[in-house]
Amino acid sequence: MPIYEFECSSCGHRFDRLQKLSDPDPTVCPACDVAEVKRRLSAPGFRLAGSGWYETDFKKDGDKKRNLAGDTAPAPAPAPSASTSSDS
Repeated sequence: MPIYEFECSSCGHRFDRLQKLSDPDPTVCPACDVAEVKRRLSAPGFRLAGSGWYETDFKKDGDKKRNLAGDTAPAPAPAPSASTSSDS
């Protein structure tokens, strides 16, 4: 069940409520008992991590893609050495 965030337009009180999609939204503020409660738009409370589709498909270009079968990426080339040749 999702957690929804609500705010009272009258007193500004914010609160969360765990409810089903089919449950009606609260209409009365628990702080001031006025029927001015509106649902707020808020960020989801989950994070996509681990070895799922995000890990293999939506990495940034510079990030290492793990968990790919047969991933044989070549090792990075060594940095050129700083040689101090003195050609007089």
